[in-house]
Amino acid sequence: MNAVFLTGFMGTGKSTVGRALAARLGKPFVDADAEIERRERMSVADIFTHRGEAAFRRAEAEALVELAERDAVVALGGGAIVADENYATAHRRGPIICLTASVAEILRRTGRDRRRPLLATEDREQRVRELLAARHDAYARADYQIDTTGRTIAEVVESIVGLLAERAAQGERGA
Repeated sequence: MNAVFLTGFMGTGKSTVGRALAARLGKPFVDADAEIERRERMSVADIFTHRGEAAFRRAEAEALVELAERDAVVALGGGAIVADENYATAHRRGPIICLTASVAEILRRTGRDRRRPLLATEDREQRVRELLAARHDAYARADYQIDTTGRTIAEVVESIVGLLAERAAQGERGA
């Protein structure tokens, strides 16, 4: 198997689940946003503030091309697969698993995290709902959807491991 990509809205558990999944699979874990910050030498919030979202999305696409070549668990930014080219890059290299959560759970998990520039607004709930609606179709095309609301990290990881094992078995039967 190649890479395993985790996508989904902020606060759904991509980084936390990703680290645990990577350990379970014996693969390295890569957080795409952290990789972009390393390459750009500034935080995601600072990229948005000083260069704009378009510049961030370009950096994201460039990083994804390289990350897709790794045999790793890759946590993508919440908006990464909205761009068709990013979706295609990831989809060619491994399964895309979309982590979901209820709006209430997302709000609870993200709190007042100032590192999330897209939530820097007075009405955070409305903003979450708007972004979820805008990204719905992109998230829907992921290979798998897993709701993390009210579930432990271990439960989510075991669900993913089961899906990956099933996928591998189907691939062997189809060969």
